[in-house]
Amino acid sequence: MDLGLHYATFSHPDWQTTLVDRLDASVRVADEGGVALVTLMDHHFQMVDFGGPFEPMLEGYTALGYLAARTERVHLGLLVTGVTYRHPGVLAKVVSSLDVLSRGRAWLGLGAAWYEREHRGLGVPFPPLAERFERLEETIRVAEQMWSDDDGPFEGEHFHLAETICLPRPVRGRVPLMIGGQGERKTLRMVAQYADACNLFTGEGVPGVAHKLEVLRRHCDDLGRDYDAIRKTILWMGDPVGEADRFAREMEEYAALGVSLATAMPASDDPAAWTTELVTSVLPRVAGL
Repeated sequence: MDLGLHYATFSHPDWQTTLVDRLDASVRVADEGGVALVTLMDHHFQMVDFGGPFEPMLEGYTALGYLAARTERVHLGLLVTGVTYRHPGVLAKVVSSLDVLSRGRAWLGLGAAWYEREHRGLGVPFPPLAERFERLEETIRVAEQMWSDDDGPFEGEHFHLAETICLPRPVRGRVPLMIGGQGERKTLRMVAQYADACNLFTGEGVPGVAHKLEVLRRHCDDLGRDYDAIRKTILWMGDPVGEADRFAREMEEYAALGVSLATAMPASDDPAAWTTELVTSVLPRVAGL
C-alpha cells in the first residue's frame, strides 16, 4: 500500500507569512520519507468545508511546478483538475510541461468540476452537468491525441483544434490519467474506458468502496477492458496519524479489494510535523500490504 499526501488547505496559523515555508517543508518531508503521490486541489476559491473563498488558495499547476523543483521522487498531480478551467489543448501542454520539468513524475487527475460559486465569481462558464461530462470525455481524447504521433486536427462537439502539436512530449510518452469521482453511470464507465487509475472516497467505508469497484468491474467487462490494469486509489476520510490503528486495520481491508494507494489530508496546524509522523510511524505499518 502506497501513501499519498493531499495538501488541501493553506489556512495554518500565520499563513500570510508561512504559507510557502509550510507547504515546502511538508512536501519535502513526504518526498524524502517515501510518500508516493502529493496532490493539491484545483480550486481558485477555497471550498466551504475548509472555510470558504476568503481562505488562501494557490493555483494548482503553478504550485505543482514549484514543488517539482523542490522534490526528487514523489509524483505530483491535482486531485482533481476541473475540466472547465482550461482549454484541453492548453491543459495537455501544461501537464506535459510539468512532466518534463519533474522528469516524469506528473499525474493528470481529471473531473467534471462542481464549484459553481467559483465559476460565477471568476467569470468561468459553468455548463450543465451533462455537458461537463461531455467536455471531460473530449478533454481526455484531446490529451491523448496531443501525446500521440497525430498532430493533426481534433474535431469534437465542444472543442475544435486545428493542430495538436505538443513538444516536448511527456517523459513517459503520455501522462497517467486518474479520473476522480464515483458516479456509477458516467464516471466509473469513463474510468473503465480511459483511465489508468480511479480515485474513490471512503465516506461509506470499505463496503462503499467495494460496491464502487464492483460497478467498475462490470463496466470493464462491458467494454472489454482489463479491470486489473486500472490502479485503485482512495481518499481516506480521517486522520491516519491520530487514528493509526483504525487506519492500519482498514488498509488491510482496502488492500484486499485491490486498492494500492491511500491519500490523506494533514489534520494539523503543523502539516510538516504531521507529515513527519505519517512517514515515520504510519507508512511502515502499511507499506507491506
